[in-house]
This record gives sequence, structure tokens and C-alpha cells, in this order.
Amino acid sequence: QVQLVESGGGLVQAGGSLRLSCAASGRTFSSYPMGWFRQVPGKEREFVAAISRNGGTTYYKDSVKGRFTISRDNAKNTVYLQMSSLKPEDTAVYYCARRQTLVHSTNEYDYDYWGQGTQVTVSS
Repeated sequence: QVQLVESGGGLVQAGGSLRLSCAASGRTFSSYPMGWFRQVPGKEREFVAAISRNGGTTYYKDSVKGRFTISRDNAKNTVYLQMSSLKPEDTAVYYCARRQTLVHSTNEYDYDYWGQGTQVTVSS
């Protein structure tokens, strides 16, 4: 069983920064690509960013490119999402997830384990 635990969310003013962390249990963390998604109440969960197993390849939703950076530390079983220049429209619950497939995907159904989510609120 894999457990993912997010942390680092909170309230920040527009233009500010936050770093989210996602700690994974188990010894297979480095074998799987990881991703971050977000969800606003009443809307579907949307892809934000993904990272390959060794961290060498990353993918981003267009609206966060240049502002968000995904990274991972396989020695610590942790994936991060550094968020800068935050906007009110970034407000959401952010989830980390483990991807089942090596091929990049923005589809949430290709991710098998999920964290409980952490709230990010950006005030204007």
C-alpha cells in the first residue's frame, strides 16, 4: 500500500509563492512518475504538472508554465511543487498522485494513488 501525504498549502496574496510537498511511503517511489493535480469545488480535477522517474523530464499545464516548478528527491521519497507569481485563479485543493504508466498522461485515470489534498488560497 502506498500513502501520499501533501503539505505546504495555505493562504497567500496574489504574486506570492508557496511550495507544496508530497511525501510517499514505500520503497518504490523512484520507479514511478509523479504528478500534481488541482480541483475547485464544482469543477473537474485538472492536471497541473508531472515529472519523470529520475526528474529529468517535466510537463506543465500551459497556464502555470514559467510560474510553477515540479521536482523530486528520490532519496527522500518526496515530490515538490514550487509555485510563484500566484494568481487568484490558482486557488484550489492540490493533490499529488502516482502515475501507473511511464508514458506521460494528463488523465487522472492513469494515476493510481492519490494524497488527501492540500488547500491553496490566493487572495487578490
